[in-house]
Amino acid sequence: MSIGSEFKEFAMKGNVVDMAVGIIIGAAFGKIVSSLVGDVVMPPLGILVGGINFSDLAVAVGTDPKGAPVLLKYGAFLQTVFDFLIIAIVIFIMIRAINKLKKAPAPAADAPPPPPPRQEVLLEQIRDALTKR
Repeated sequence: MSIGSEFKEFAMKGNVVDMAVGIIIGAAFGKIVSSLVGDVVMPPLGILVGGINFSDLAVAVGTDPKGAPVLLKYGAFLQTVFDFLIIAIVIFIMIRAINKLKKAPAPAADAPPPPPPRQEVLLEQIRDALTKR
């Protein structure tokens, strides 16, 4: 089997295609949630904490050889943490809703117990005959 045909077989497996679709949709969903956090959630949160824009929070740790300040941008990190938390919460809620929509499998009807083996039936008949004597 050549490498090309082996790769084609691998790439066309259902799981790989499903995973690719999931990654693409996940990337688009990530952009939506990032916009939600950056444009909708963070401005009111910044106002609540005193008009602070989180993405502007930084600490100067020195200067580079050209004289420009080197900044430790912890505000951008906080923004990313908020993005992650909101994405995690939204995905949790979605998975929970999907699990509720899935119908629980119908309980299987209890099957009647199988009949006893023939030897057991014969032994019971012999026992009953002996107890009658």
